[in-house]
Amino acid sequence: MPQILLDGIVGARPNMMKMAPLARALSADGTFSLRLIHTGQHFDDQMSAVFLRELGMAEPHFNLGVGPGSQGAQTARIMEAYETLLLTQGRPRGVVVVGDVNSTMACTLAAAKLNVPVAHVEAGLRSGDRTMPEEINRLVTDTLSDLLFVSDPAGLSHLAMEGHDPEAVHFVGNIMMDTLFAELPFAEASCVLTTLGVEPQSYVYLTLHRPSNVDHAPTLRRLMDLFSELAKDVPFVFAVHPRTRRRLTEAGITLGPADRFRIVEPLGYRDNLRMIQCAMATVTDSGGIQEEASVLDIPCLTVRNCTERPVTVELGTSELVGNEPERIREAWGRLRARQWKRVSSIPLWDGHTSERIVPHLREEWA
Repeated sequence: MPQILLDGIVGARPNMMKMAPLARALSADGTFSLRLIHTGQHFDDQMSAVFLRELGMAEPHFNLGVGPGSQGAQTARIMEAYETLLLTQGRPRGVVVVGDVNSTMACTLAAAKLNVPVAHVEAGLRSGDRTMPEEINRLVTDTLSDLLFVSDPAGLSHLAMEGHDPEAVHFVGNIMMDTLFAELPFAEASCVLTTLGVEPQSYVYLTLHRPSNVDHAPTLRRLMDLFSELAKDVPFVFAVHPRTRRRLTEAGITLGPADRFRIVEPLGYRDNLRMIQCAMATVTDSGGIQEEASVLDIPCLTVRNCTERPVTVELGTSELVGNEPERIREAWGRLRARQWKRVSSIPLWDGHTSERIVPHLREEWA
């Protein structure tokens, strides 16, 4: 019996971490053939190709090559390119999108307009902050999706309040953890700590990329001044996102001293995981790192006022500290005094989410 064609959409680093285990589960099941579509939203080697290689994913069947741009321009280019692909290269039985980046929403829109059904993995996440582009992407994607795969119980509540058909909603757990547990043995063999000259539990791992933290120069300067100050207590390793590096250069912000505040390029998945696993603490505005730190039981200061992943605050190790220096200092004091909560078990964050998704796809689309 011929396999049924599905399209899997990736465009940014987090998409790849979520699509990789699903691609393996679909291959093992044998019902579907996955056509991998890379939109090109993340387009350089460090932000894209290295992740595909590390996660053992096949080369994408198509790369739409959209590149950078404003929210509207990039979304429009992805929609146009994916619509053209659907019209000229054959329509799949369904489209699987993951996460909440522009590629997720744009390909959902293009598919929905051509009446191709969509499954959204990581549905139901809500921060309540519509100034975040990702929140708009989540709302639109969930509205148009035919199957909604939810990663934590709060997502079930959000979708119910929004009136989604309960028959379309399935609580399957967090697919990011499938990749984390599969890759952890490889991460533990990483030489990144030796390369950077740091010891386990001797540093803080910092990442920042959200517009609310990096696009407003005075806010970015306050944060960097604070982190440089805290680095006198415990050294920081700062993996700098390309967007953040541009903003630092534009604002004329310099960091240091270099022996206490290490600047590194974005890391591959395994090196990144190893840096989180061995850190004294993480300081981040990344949703993915909130999740990973919680599962690895590493304290996480989340530089945001709200999160679409409240379970990491309720049951995990994350604490929302905003981006005002005094609030961060207060949390830092408790962290240094070892007055930090420890992780509890988060339901279905067990490394088997992709195995729970495939039967639903088979039931609906086979």
